[in-house]
Amino acid sequence: MDNSLNPSFKKREEELKKLIAAGESETVEFKEAWRDEYLKWICGFANAQGGKIYIGVNDSGEITGIEDTKRLLVDIPNKIVNFLGIVCDINLFEENGKKYLEIVVNPSSVPISYKGVFHYRSGSTKQELSGSALQQFLLKKVGKTWDDLPCENATLNDIDSGAVDYFFRKAAKINRISEDAKNDDLKTTLENLNLLTDSGHLKNAALLLFGKNPAKFFPCVSFKIGRFISGDHDLRFQDVVEGNILQMADTIMDILKSKYLISPIRYEGLQRIEELEMPEESLREAIFNSIIHKDYTGVPIQLSVYNDKLILWNEGRLPENWGVETLFEKHPSRPHNKNIADIFFKAGFIEAWGRGISKITNGFVDAGFLTPVFEVKMGGIMVTIHRNIDLQKNDGTENVGEDATKDATKDATKDATKDATKDATKKPYPSLPSLSKDILSEIQKDNNITYDELSEKLQKDRATIYRNMKKLVENGLLKRVGGRKSGHWEIIKDDNE
Repeated sequence: MDNSLNPSFKKREEELKKLIAAGESETVEFKEAWRDEYLKWICGFANAQGGKIYIGVNDSGEITGIEDTKRLLVDIPNKIVNFLGIVCDINLFEENGKKYLEIVVNPSSVPISYKGVFHYRSGSTKQELSGSALQQFLLKKVGKTWDDLPCENATLNDIDSGAVDYFFRKAAKINRISEDAKNDDLKTTLENLNLLTDSGHLKNAALLLFGKNPAKFFPCVSFKIGRFISGDHDLRFQDVVEGNILQMADTIMDILKSKYLISPIRYEGLQRIEELEMPEESLREAIFNSIIHKDYTGVPIQLSVYNDKLILWNEGRLPENWGVETLFEKHPSRPHNKNIADIFFKAGFIEAWGRGISKITNGFVDAGFLTPVFEVKMGGIMVTIHRNIDLQKNDGTENVGEDATKDATKDATKDATKDATKDATKKPYPSLPSLSKDILSEIQKDNNITYDELSEKLQKDRATIYRNMKKLVENGLLKRVGGRKSGHWEIIKDDNE
């Protein structure tokens, strides 16, 4: 309606002058004349947080005025209702004889489309939603997340009971779930954990958390780790961790500790202590965050390990109107996957108060590290963690490969970590059998040596070599670090120590 003669609008006009002078924003748009295509902008505002469009104002905030306002005051509301199915207030204002319109768009509680296309106001731009972004938008409008959706082809046979038992052990240990709950049948258990839909289908979250083979349903449920030396072009070896996401962090940490990171050796009196080069709890928290908040319709999580830093990236997005700075302020917990986050909380892996980022940063800073850097990059969240171990003096060309485990770290840290493994083989081991001495001597030369190679070098059958090495391990003189294929031998001490 025409409000130009309404006295109550005089004050409103003064407020408008200040608003228009402030320029366009995520809730304000200027257009010099009306075009029907601007229904897309109205659609975008309705799908976001609402906003106002001023017709008769140029991009610089100068009121240029419009003609035929009487017709527009009728046409625009009708077109909004006919094409978008919503109602907007249209107000007429005048300044210095120039008339302009204000279209007030309220946020809609349901998705709004214009000719079948969903538009969304983000910042000061309008976007057409499609693919994963559209799916997330539609789910949000109905109060659901992607992990809430049913996985139509999955059955209870796809659930790993071992993973469920693992969850109950963790949850019961910290009293976040009753011990008696583990006695329920599998279907009842999943119902109680809110992992079944009303129609009885397994939710996506159930397969991700407890599935025997989640990749059967979601191809990108994996975590990639790569070791880089001189730059991103110089990938020396890598691992891909698959399986259910509840137990994934344990596997990742085991691989990192045995192959990608180092545990400097120090002594407190006679006690030998090996601690991971960085605070393990904080690193694990960062990994949990990447797993919980990942967009599982996207690509795998990626962890790149360099001489001087780790870069962790997962595809996903911050909650609407949040920036990176919000993460460092007190903020509520707004998980991207609420069902997954709930199970991780019940298992005791995370807190439910939005403290994950502060736990990560405080943990590293308290341990003497630089503050990890959080960035929104390439459609995801990137975290850069700086290492305190100086590996730059070793170019990484020695012993680097898929089966290599030292990763140029032994030489780079031998002075700082007091790694007594060399000294352990300098002594003659007088009380050891001669074969055991020979075995230790060969391991001193090559700690990646195999049983078969020892058998050939020492001219003894493989069983004899195995028995002697087993006794060395049992006596605390030798240990295996890492797995059968990717691990190595480490000499601990001699029998005179």
